[in-house]
Amino acid sequence: MATLVTVLKSGGRYDAAWVERLARGIRRFAPGFSRFVCLTDLALDLPGVETLPLAKDWPAWWSKIEAFRPGLFSGTVVLLDLDTVLTGDASALTVPGLAAMEDHFHKGRLSSAILRWTGDELGFVFETFAADPARWMAPGACGAVPNAVHGDQVVIDHLLRRAGRMPAFVQAIHPGLLDFHDPEKPAPGPVVIFIGDAKPDTAGEPIRSLWHGER
Repeated sequence: MATLVTVLKSGGRYDAAWVERLARGIRRFAPGFSRFVCLTDLALDLPGVETLPLAKDWPAWWSKIEAFRPGLFSGTVVLLDLDTVLTGDASALTVPGLAAMEDHFHKGRLSSAILRWTGDELGFVFETFAADPARWMAPGACGAVPNAVHGDQVVIDHLLRRAGRMPAFVQAIHPGLLDFHDPEKPAPGPVVIFIGDAKPDTAGEPIRSLWHGER
């Protein structure tokens, strides 16, 4: 059994429409997922989407660390950002085994845009962070790192390195699966990742139609 999990924290750019569109893409292009779960502080009622409440009031991207809360999932679990767009066969996402996307700008560092694990395998990340969230959210908590922004993936990378549990990188074990959004590319995918200010709601074709479920 494989579970797709995403996180929607209120107060930002994302809303229920982003969850619905990601869920539609998963059903179409990665049907091997038996559950689609959204961790959120909002009341959502979307077809095929199971919601679980966020237990902590951690701001913005820090809420993604709740995906590692022990007891939530069993089997293969894949965390995807809400701005991910699927355009073709993404069944490789459901292959078991600890993996993460390699950061687009900082080679050798993980990105939390895609993370895959099994059951409570990464429960220690949640427990360590939850024991002192103010400490871990403070810039410099993980020492000198190349990332310009101190966010959840910096802490996740640090804690996994400290535990000797660095994951394989998705780009290496599933070559051809990931694609970084390029407005000049006519046939992107099958899993399109958006970096920085670029987002699906402002993208041109073919991303616009795929994201809206029009093709």
